[in-house]
Amino acid sequence: MERRYKELQKTIKIKFKDIHLLDTVFIHKSYANEHKNVKEHNERLEFLGDAVLELAATDFLYRKYPNKPEGLLTDLRSALVKGNHLAEIAAELKIGGLLYLSKGEIKSGGYAKPYIMANALEALIGAIYLDQGYKAAYKFIEKFILNRISPIIEKGLYIDPKSRLQEITQGKNFGAPIYKIIEESGPDHAKMFKVGVYINNEFIAEGKGSSKQKAEQEAAAAALNKKGWK
Repeated sequence: MERRYKELQKTIKIKFKDIHLLDTVFIHKSYANEHKNVKEHNERLEFLGDAVLELAATDFLYRKYPNKPEGLLTDLRSALVKGNHLAEIAAELKIGGLLYLSKGEIKSGGYAKPYIMANALEALIGAIYLDQGYKAAYKFIEKFILNRISPIIEKGLYIDPKSRLQEITQGKNFGAPIYKIIEESGPDHAKMFKVGVYINNEFIAEGKGSSKQKAEQEAAAAALNKKGWK
């Protein structure tokens, strides 16, 4: 089992005390549903990792930018922890190849789905926190996620996708985008939301997240990308 995670542990420079935690990190709910002998999947770790990531990002930004207002810090934090950004980092860490997915998820390209990759990265953060403590989790988050803040600022990637999408659609006389929940899944402590965004009553794109707000932001970002609106 440890050999399976040898390269990952080498890359992140963390040797797990409880190697079984890493199995849980990479077990997707679909795999657990398909294999009844598997009792745990990564949603609880993702729930924990999401909270640790939020705290670390808030701490980092508060200290790094003492003169920036709360609104801007919130936008910067959202850009750092958004699903697409986390999915890119997960891909660099080659997390996709470590996932346990159901046959259906594999067939539908689950190894490369951004929200599955992002959730696994958050689960990894949760596992590091449990196994090594907050200091080690913060160090990992700072190295692989927070230190990417400069290009986010330089390229304006922190601008709220929902605000940007509404600004564009209203400028084109399309009215404000409408967001509708397509699907809710998971237990109460680890809900997942799938939200669709509609412009002029036409479905444009969808997004997923652990809250309605996150799912709406992902949907707005996906719509901007699909329409080619910068």
